[in-house]
Amino acid sequence: MRIVSLLPSATEILFALGLDREIAGVSHECDFPTQARTKPVVIHSRLPQEASPSEIDRLVREYVSRGESLYSVDVGKLEQLHPDLIITQDLCHVCAASPDDLATALMRMDCRPEVLCLNPQDLGDVWRDILLVGEATCRGLQAEALVAEIGKRQGALDRQLDSSAQRPRVAFLEWLEPLYVGGHWVPEMIQSAGGKDVLGSVGKRSFRVHLQDVVEARPDILLIAPCGYTAKQARTEYESLALPDQWNAIPAVQNNRVYALEANSYFSRPGPRVVAGIEILAKVFNPSVVVSAEADSAILRIPSDRAARRAASV
Repeated sequence: MRIVSLLPSATEILFALGLDREIAGVSHECDFPTQARTKPVVIHSRLPQEASPSEIDRLVREYVSRGESLYSVDVGKLEQLHPDLIITQDLCHVCAASPDDLATALMRMDCRPEVLCLNPQDLGDVWRDILLVGEATCRGLQAEALVAEIGKRQGALDRQLDSSAQRPRVAFLEWLEPLYVGGHWVPEMIQSAGGKDVLGSVGKRSFRVHLQDVVEARPDILLIAPCGYTAKQARTEYESLALPDQWNAIPAVQNNRVYALEANSYFSRPGPRVVAGIEILAKVFNPSVVVSAEADSAILRIPSDRAARRAASV
């Protein structure tokens, strides 16, 4: 089987199922594991790499308002690869290529491949999609074993959490200019890790909020995880923001509980590493819990002198 994955999370699933040789092509964003970067790229973003976060937001709004795609398909490359299966998504037309992006390319192909479209809304859907990919690639048993292993890790974490303990109030920011809060499975991840999302809702899309909304929510813990950023990049962008004095009244800022997290690896991509994201959150909420080494090393606290920002106006 020759597989083209236009979705980074699907690429991670394919590799986790031992299908590295069957992967014939990927998207420009497929970068994990490192072997994914050796695969032919068949789709590219139309957004300039050097654009600032606010510029990206503006361009995305313009493309969407005109009904244009954010992605361009290398039709010639796709035809050369002769895929039997293409995996894409219909969840977020900003985050990855959708079936609409493939329409023209598929019409040109003499032998049209099967298309598997993923659309996860919550954690259950994320684990279900692993099984769907396994079924579509004749790796059903491996997919079941992977989901079972994820379940074991969740169970080991659940046994360490005190269900009667007061849950910390958490705000998860997945974009900073302008501010967006995490949606879909992220609020459920926070809940599974022992926290309470004060802005997002399980199964609801990420959405824009005003700075005052974050201030008034009074989160005990503030998580900075812009989509597409590493933890260090997230910290740098947060530290560059001009924020008003009222930001310092947020309990998370006052108590030095502002953290930068790596979104692509553990939160914005609905794949196997989401379980490590839950462990990361649990460790942030309760440092005494025991988690995987991967999760333990992925937490980046933003020092209080940098978390508290001041500006004359916003």
